[in-house]
Amino acid sequence: MVRSMYSGVSGMKAHQTRMDVIGNNIANVNTYGFKASRASFKDVYYQTMSGASGGTAVRGGTNPSQVGYGSKIGSVDVLQTRSTLQMTDNGMDAAIAGEGFFQVQDTDGNIFYTRAGMLNVDSAGNLVDSNGNFVLGVSGNPLGKSPSNEKIQLMIPSVPPTPANVQETINGVKFTFSAQNSTKDGNVTFNFMLDDSLPGGVDVSVQKDEMSSSSITVRVNKNSVFTSMEDFTAKMNAAITEANGGKPHPGGDFSITTDPATGLFPVDGLTGAELIGKDFDVKMGSLTGIPNTGIFGGMKFKGTSTSPMFDSDSDLTFASTYVTPGTATDPEGWKITATDAAGKVYTGHVTTLMTGAGSVRMKAADGTYLDMTHPGLTAMNAAYNTEEGTPGADMANGNAFDALVDAITAKPAQKSNDLGLMSKPIMLSKGTEGGSQTVADLSSIAIGADGVIEGVHPVHGRLQLGRLDIVTFENPQGLEQVGNSYFSSTGNSGTANYCQPGSSGSGALAAGSLEMSNVDLSREFSDMIITQRGFQANSRLITVSDEMLNELVNLKR
Repeated sequence: MVRSMYSGVSGMKAHQTRMDVIGNNIANVNTYGFKASRASFKDVYYQTMSGASGGTAVRGGTNPSQVGYGSKIGSVDVLQTRSTLQMTDNGMDAAIAGEGFFQVQDTDGNIFYTRAGMLNVDSAGNLVDSNGNFVLGVSGNPLGKSPSNEKIQLMIPSVPPTPANVQETINGVKFTFSAQNSTKDGNVTFNFMLDDSLPGGVDVSVQKDEMSSSSITVRVNKNSVFTSMEDFTAKMNAAITEANGGKPHPGGDFSITTDPATGLFPVDGLTGAELIGKDFDVKMGSLTGIPNTGIFGGMKFKGTSTSPMFDSDSDLTFASTYVTPGTATDPEGWKITATDAAGKVYTGHVTTLMTGAGSVRMKAADGTYLDMTHPGLTAMNAAYNTEEGTPGADMANGNAFDALVDAITAKPAQKSNDLGLMSKPIMLSKGTEGGSQTVADLSSIAIGADGVIEGVHPVHGRLQLGRLDIVTFENPQGLEQVGNSYFSSTGNSGTANYCQPGSSGSGALAAGSLEMSNVDLSREFSDMIITQRGFQANSRLITVSDEMLNELVNLKR
């Protein structure tokens, strides 16, 4: 009778331990990288009332008769199953999508293993976890380096002092915008705009509330005339200084240079509308009149245009051919060509390309064109049709048209003068005082699926700063839980096998994610109910045993 009571006690203790395991699992249902445990029971020992005996020819065998003494916890196993990944959008968080553990080292040199990849960089550039312990792997460029367990320190190469600058190509012109001083203060964005409200005499204006540490809005009077880019930048810097309370900008004066360096500003300068505007259409050219010193053949024209399409002192050399019979692309009639000094050829047909009375459009291969205009052109084919003889004989010598023309003026097709500074924001970058660099100087940092830690530096560009290596074990269930989501190796877990994520049977890393706990609440609640009932049954066993003892005591009465 006493045995049953102690069996009930042992059963209650075992179920209490199991409830403790369930409680710990439920408490860590939202702990990143946590692995649930499972408690299992086993019986204790037995008192043999009678032993077993074998059967004989005259008597059958008997089984042993034994009475047990309750139960105890057989084992508490860690369930090293994978769990789902939760997106965190934090680039320094990492989860292992498969087998493996992160390596960390505390201040005493003890190495632990974890599935919780909540990482960050300390002030010394060391990669650490949420507990402040060092994360292990490879430091520096990992190319060609074997998986390791050294502390990962992110080292950024130093940089020389560099002023902020940027190059932009607008409407075929390469602009270089530069700050004067080697400082981060020069990393600003310029926004150019035309302002009709600026009073006369104010060419460029910068408002105080439109200038910050990261941007400057430059307002330009559309009617102002600027003789050169230096003229414009001088007035712009003066406006910036005025908006800054009379003090120069921390980035110093800003300069704008162009390639080509000359030819963009005509003698009379560019207006604010032309300098800042973004009208990039091609303007139509024209050709008026034909000299009376010969028609087409060998005739040269002294140009008067100041357009950059050809120099102001360029010649146009004309030639003519009478096409017969004609084709679809080269119809019958007078074919006229005009070639400038650079070799650019304009071609037109008098009869087929008539754009109006007395007008012929002559096109170049790049789509630009000249409109040649004279009333006498309408009579050109008529004159040929009324004359007899070889086609083109009189035309080439000019005998038929001396009275028709007496002067010629040309204006070639040309691009707009607009330089287009207002067509896009101008973002200056890479300005720095120079010297040693830290992780704080990186514009971004990320961990790749292969564990490589890569940063983007405004001067150096992309840098590979280290590699996060992981370990696998032959028997991960043999690891010992030591708190803080850490495990330590044991004699039954086997030794750590170093590997790069995604190789040697290990899982790749998922940056911006963390592994959730593998606790299954539905299973835990089910186990809780079973454990509760088991505990109640064992407590009832003690109660019944007590009642039986009480009846025994009452026999004396």
